[in-house]
Amino acid sequence: MSRTPATHARVVVIGAGIVGCSLADELTARGWRDVTVLEQGPLPAPGGSTSHAPGLVFQTGPSKTMTEFAAYTVKKFNSLEVDGLSCFNPLGGLELATTPERWADLHRKAGLAASWGVRAELITPAECKKHWPMLDESRVLGGLYTPDDGLARALLACRAQITRAEARGARFLERHTVTGIERENGRVTGVITDRGTFPADHVVSAAGFWGPVIGKMAGVDVPLLPLAHQYAKTAPLPELDGVNDPRTEASKPILRFQDRDLYYREHTDRIGIGSYAHRPMPVDPFTVPAFDDAPVMPSSLPFTAEDFAPSWEDSVGLLPALGASRVEEGFNGVFSFTPDGMPVLGESRDLSGFWLAEAVWVTHSAGVAKAVAEWMTDGRPSTDVHECDLYRFEEAQRSPAYIEDRGAQNFVEVYDVIHPLQPMEQPRPLRVSPFHARQQELGAYFLEGGGWERPHWYEANAPLAEGLDLPERDAWSARYWSPIAAAEAKATREKVALYDMTPLRRLEVTGPGALAFLQRMTTNQLDKKPGAVTYTLMLDEAGGIRSDLTVARLAPDRFQIGANSGADLDWLLRHAPEGVHIQDITSGTCCIGVWGPLARDLVQPLTRDDFSHEAFGYFKARRTYLGHVPVTAMRLSYVGELGWELYTTADLGLRLWDTLWEAGQEHGVIAAGRSAFNSLRLEKGYRSWGHDMTTEHDPYEAGVGFAVRPAKGEFIGRAALEGRSADTARRKLTCLTLDDPAAVVLGKEPVHVDGVPAGYVTSASYGYTVGRCVAYAWLPAAAAVPGTAVHVEYFGEKVSATVTEEPLFDPRMTRIRK
Repeated sequence: MSRTPATHARVVVIGAGIVGCSLADELTARGWRDVTVLEQGPLPAPGGSTSHAPGLVFQTGPSKTMTEFAAYTVKKFNSLEVDGLSCFNPLGGLELATTPERWADLHRKAGLAASWGVRAELITPAECKKHWPMLDESRVLGGLYTPDDGLARALLACRAQITRAEARGARFLERHTVTGIERENGRVTGVITDRGTFPADHVVSAAGFWGPVIGKMAGVDVPLLPLAHQYAKTAPLPELDGVNDPRTEASKPILRFQDRDLYYREHTDRIGIGSYAHRPMPVDPFTVPAFDDAPVMPSSLPFTAEDFAPSWEDSVGLLPALGASRVEEGFNGVFSFTPDGMPVLGESRDLSGFWLAEAVWVTHSAGVAKAVAEWMTDGRPSTDVHECDLYRFEEAQRSPAYIEDRGAQNFVEVYDVIHPLQPMEQPRPLRVSPFHARQQELGAYFLEGGGWERPHWYEANAPLAEGLDLPERDAWSARYWSPIAAAEAKATREKVALYDMTPLRRLEVTGPGALAFLQRMTTNQLDKKPGAVTYTLMLDEAGGIRSDLTVARLAPDRFQIGANSGADLDWLLRHAPEGVHIQDITSGTCCIGVWGPLARDLVQPLTRDDFSHEAFGYFKARRTYLGHVPVTAMRLSYVGELGWELYTTADLGLRLWDTLWEAGQEHGVIAAGRSAFNSLRLEKGYRSWGHDMTTEHDPYEAGVGFAVRPAKGEFIGRAALEGRSADTARRKLTCLTLDDPAAVVLGKEPVHVDGVPAGYVTSASYGYTVGRCVAYAWLPAAAAVPGTAVHVEYFGEKVSATVTEEPLFDPRMTRIRK
């Protein structure tokens, strides 16, 4: 993609809240001088979410990306000051547990902190009370103390960054209401305001909950829902009289009472209380009044005392001194939620030069701004942002109804204990494969991903699980799991099983330049005869892994690609030359994986074509018929067993399932789910992009260097890989097995080497064939040596594990190649 040289790039940022101000600072620090920030309200407090934000920064969460964004925000704001006052007050954070479930979750969260490099410790109720003397410690089981968290002074940080950016040439214009976006030939050319038009090569919407309004002007969908969130302040408290310096306002850690959806911070002699316990209060961003028309400011709606009443009672129970006080003031503040609770970042494909930096809270603001600035100036952020990518949502997830349903539910779940496999409840079912009716008949237990209903196991297979010797599971790892998964894995290893692979994305690339295009976009050699299938990677310019693909050459100018996400389609479309056509064929097609030692016995009688190993080798594809159904058969296996991926059109999917099911009865065929699938793929050492590897890793670190063929010629990322190899990698994706056959971990746990956190688990599952839990983890290369003893921290317990040679199962590939 061509980019305007930095010395000539004209950037207009819409919105001078904390994100817009941070972005202007980050862009000008990287040499981009022609930066204009437009704001409809007055500066430095224009009336958006930043103007009312209480400023709490808790860094730790299940997302490594978001934790890194928060950590950068802490670091940066700590370095900024205005009038001698720091833009960050590092007074620490304290999360309380008042239920056994929450106390267990705080142990898990302490592990996440260790994985992501955040200081944290679990403390006793007495220690909690030392931090917050007003606390009724009899209610508390313990707490998680994070000394580097604290309060961001968002408006001060805006002022500090405005000053720095202006000194480098940026300009900030208040009282400029955006009324339109100019464009020409698919590219943004300017921003129209009520006070004139501003030419631009790049426009960034950092408009907060007004994001959908700006997006509509640009013809770009912005999937976020503004919601109101209650915040109240008590009357002055005798207990705080003279305790806090009015300039710094607070000295105690920010406090979270998540079992009641509440948080607290000091305001000199008062306490501020934020509540997520009330009903969702969606706000239409198109009807929010202008600054001068708002009673207080646009983001501050009237306080609804009746909604806050239960939260006040809960607060008095936790902090009894409040019983003698009252709510003196309050408001319902508006901020943004997306369908998955993550920001929306990136450049529009439909309108080149139009960028989004939306649904970003103060907590992550500077980190997001840094990533977007890197993206704009260098072509890529240094932090992996696939969880925040504008194109991560499926088309079915972009309807206004879906955005409203999921945005509201994300508000409700802000402080809930969320299991990593926990599916959303509504709207379901949304997307189903053609086999859904048969799966229901077999008692499928569905979880959800990308809007798809995905069977994880089938109750029909329960009799097969009887008598299996499986270790007891703790309550956490037993959620969204069944011993039936072990039976399904066993049946796959011993007989044959059908797996629904329909939700995996399929793209078709056609045209006379298709081969040359895909050769440039991917790392492996694709110039093979039609019928060949190739595992390959897509890299970014720095050699980071954007995705891994399977590419089947079905004809000289026709390829079918197995991809990972909508971002893969977006990346290919951005780079496609004239004459190359790319189509997402996922919804109109379906796929069944037929795997197991009896797979050939099942499939061969259904076709007149020769499915022997000699005639239909591994990583080959062909068009054929199975019974009455035309299929594209690919000899691939993600579970380490003989078999095929069988593709057909959606209208014939049910017939394909029934054909295979009927033919498989004499061979003991079963339907198997993703729980068994994940176990089998880890035993085989197969990577999962987005979990095991991302743009932050290169192929040699991730153990997929075999898919890189520099000799084939130029491809994106090739130059960056020069001089790199598995031998030069300083960190490696490493196979671990837990020493105790009864132990289980789930992923994202810290791995300790010589007693110190040195890495983290990416994927984990019990390996039913090898008889112990298998985990993959990023570790320093010096520790990634088979035989090295390590410990994985699981809910505060150090579980011993050993670095193991991979793959654990069938290293010579004898079961697949037969």
